[in-house]
Order: sequence, then structure tokens, then C-alpha cells
Amino acid sequence: MQLDLKQAFQQEGERLPIGAELNFSDLEFDNACPIPEPVKITGTVENQNMVVVMRYRAEVGYTRACDRCLDVASEDFVFDFQHILATEDNGDTSDEIVVVPDFRLDLYELVREDVLLELPTKFLCSSECKGLCPKCGCNLNRETCDCTHNEPDPRLAALRELLKKGG
Repeated sequence: MQLDLKQAFQQEGERLPIGAELNFSDLEFDNACPIPEPVKITGTVENQNMVVVMRYRAEVGYTRACDRCLDVASEDFVFDFQHILATEDNGDTSDEIVVVPDFRLDLYELVREDVLLELPTKFLCSSECKGLCPKCGCNLNRETCDCTHNEPDPRLAALRELLKKGG
């Protein structure tokens, strides 16, 4: 989706509303397509004293496997973003500045990048998730197992031997 921002750049005080639903259902992230529903975008582009500022809110429904128990879980996120828009690259490396050389902004690409950077790198079905048993693999949120979990780590056997010898 292309936004024509020429009027916002040329007229001080100009305020353009933004409203869109962007489809990211085919976007693959962590070997899954975790954004099945359209992302709702609302915001404005405003020329404030000849500085063009874009502010928007993205409402994202996120569904993927829990990193501990592998159950599929969903969560809704709301992210707020702000960017300063410029018509030419002046060498500034700030993430807040987006260059719009022909007064046209690809909203899809900007939102995709912003949302992907905000999504959690570790996703849990709940903060109390117990995960999977490292021995039998059962989901500890739904059942208990008879596995013993107090066996010492075999990688530390040499250290245990040193401690026994030393005292």
C-alpha cells in the first residue's frame, strides 16, 4: 500500500489520517506464519513546523507454538510507532528517520519491519508454563510424569570428583 505524502510535505500544519488493514498471513517467521489476521493500522502523518512526523498504532494478533511446551497459543499485541519522514537521505543513521524520496511511502514494508522488530523472540503460552519433561517429553502443564529430575548433570562429573578429593 502506497501513501502519497506530497501534500503533507508541502503544507505546514497539514495532517493526514492513516487507516489500513495489512495482510501478513503469508509472512514466515520462526518457521511459521504467526500473523493469521490482518494487522490494523491507525495513525497520522503531520507536518509540524516543516518536520513531517508519522505516528501510528499497529494491532497484531499473534499465534505460534510456545517455546517451552510447544502448544499453540495466541496473544494480541498493540505497538505504537513514530518516524520522522524526510525526502532525502542526509546520512543520518537513526531508525526514526524514514526516507521518502518521491513523496510516496510503502506502508506495508514499513509496518512489516516495525512489527517484526517488536515481536517477542521468546513466546510463551503463559508465564507459568512448565514446559516439557526433558526425559519423557510429556507436557508438564497437562500431566505429571514419574521421571526423576534430581540426577546430577553428567557434564559436571569431573568437578564433583575434584570436590570429593579436596575435602
